[in-house]
Amino acid sequence: MRIVLTNGKIYLEKDKFAEAILIEDEIILQVGETKEILNNAYDKKVDLEGKTLIPGLNDSHLHIASVGSAMNSCNLNSAKSIDDIVNIGRKFIKDHPGLKVLHGRGWSQDYFSQGEKRMLNRFDLDRISTSIPIAFTRVCGHMAVGNSKAINDLNLNEDSYVDGGVIELGDDNKPNGVFCENAIPILNSLIPSKTDRDIEEEILKASQYAISMGLTSIQSCDIAKEDSKRMFNIIHEIYKEGKTKLRYSHQFNFQEIDDFKNYINTEFKDGIYDEKFLSRGVLKLFVDGSLGARTALMKNEYNDERGNLGVRVLSDENLYNLCHLASLNNITVITHAIGDGAIDAVINAYEKCMGEKKNPLRHGIVHCQITSQEQIERIADLKIPVMYQPIFLDYDMDIVRDRVGEELAFTSYAFNSLYQLGGLISLGTDAPVEDLNPWHNLHLAVTRSGLDNMPREGFYPQEKMDLSDAIDAYTYGSAYNEFKEDLKGRIKPGYLADLIVLDRDIFTIDPHEIKDVRVEKTMIGGEFVFEK
Repeated sequence: MRIVLTNGKIYLEKDKFAEAILIEDEIILQVGETKEILNNAYDKKVDLEGKTLIPGLNDSHLHIASVGSAMNSCNLNSAKSIDDIVNIGRKFIKDHPGLKVLHGRGWSQDYFSQGEKRMLNRFDLDRISTSIPIAFTRVCGHMAVGNSKAINDLNLNEDSYVDGGVIELGDDNKPNGVFCENAIPILNSLIPSKTDRDIEEEILKASQYAISMGLTSIQSCDIAKEDSKRMFNIIHEIYKEGKTKLRYSHQFNFQEIDDFKNYINTEFKDGIYDEKFLSRGVLKLFVDGSLGARTALMKNEYNDERGNLGVRVLSDENLYNLCHLASLNNITVITHAIGDGAIDAVINAYEKCMGEKKNPLRHGIVHCQITSQEQIERIADLKIPVMYQPIFLDYDMDIVRDRVGEELAFTSYAFNSLYQLGGLISLGTDAPVEDLNPWHNLHLAVTRSGLDNMPREGFYPQEKMDLSDAIDAYTYGSAYNEFKEDLKGRIKPGYLADLIVLDRDIFTIDPHEIKDVRVEKTMIGGEFVFEK
């Protein structure tokens, strides 16, 4: 089937636009002026009525299954105080009679504007309930808190230990309910298991939300050691049955070498992938935690917590061994690294694995927040792709100076500096850490202003990205991570017809209105899969 889209403002690349597109089945055949395109034979014509059209967006790092799960759990994002959290939790229990475990996500002590501005502990959650376990994950996903019932049910005490994690003790030398990094799964083990159907429905619900926001591709980390075979099977079934059109590329997390070897000998070797809608993807590793929780690994102690260097989740030896094994099997690695200590470790491991060529497998860094100028230059020189989340600045701009000091804050979140050095940049949201809304993300990339438009001039404004550069990072840049920059991420002949029609001209509006842009139509593979 041939479709023509006419009378639009169609973004091709920086400073280049067209009026019309000819599409056959799933592929773009021609772009140009309306009159020129209408000279071709076609089956259907769509008048864009002057609307702006850009390539479909590609979130370079999120957790779509967790987005769906969060839609069905206790949402704590709106909490402005500990009392708010207590009230939200009580209401959720009241609205869900028979609940066996209360779990939710989204709280942050830095969001608190009333009462005490501190981390939650078990005593706070005991105000919600002492009869059922409670597990509330911090917005960053690197810290969680449980109530006394949860601690008792898990039989935890002052001697409880987990490698690469923390079960925090209170003044009484007993667990105070705070779990960090590798200890979080212990708390989450109390959450009742879901059926395959439950998980599938959550993924599909989140996928449709993503499509409605203009995402046509995602690179999603939903696979970990626990239940990896089950999750692979659920995702395979979704795409085998064609239950969503959202293009999906795996980011699978195996922190232990034996688990990774097992993947290589099973799923990697035997899994069936079309590499268009469902792709094998990459190994995703974690080296540290988050800045907000002060678990990001720093080279020097935290400016606002002396003696604390953060949490090292993966040793240098294990990091290298995993990267080396991946390289031997032509598998790309991407690594969560937020603190400058973690980023150094990742750069060193990658460089050691590269051989004579500069990063042929495109090993990348996820987040890459706290950086020195020297690190930015090394990343650019070694051609290490970076998966940035500009939306993180909406929160982090209020804490980063306190955490790391003015000098290091100045060279951090260096979107534009890295881009101007020829760095390889893509954008994502890390949803559900943040909403997967790409327009909020682009807003922060371009304006460096929060969602409240403050500071108006931008936070370290030298790092503002040009709008076209940011769109390219969200489309072509993300496709590069997948080795698919010749297949998607542009509107040009031979590329997949993954397109979105916007409700306003994003190229002429006040940049501070970017956050309010909405999608009117989403096309994936030549088919409109969402219309407002």
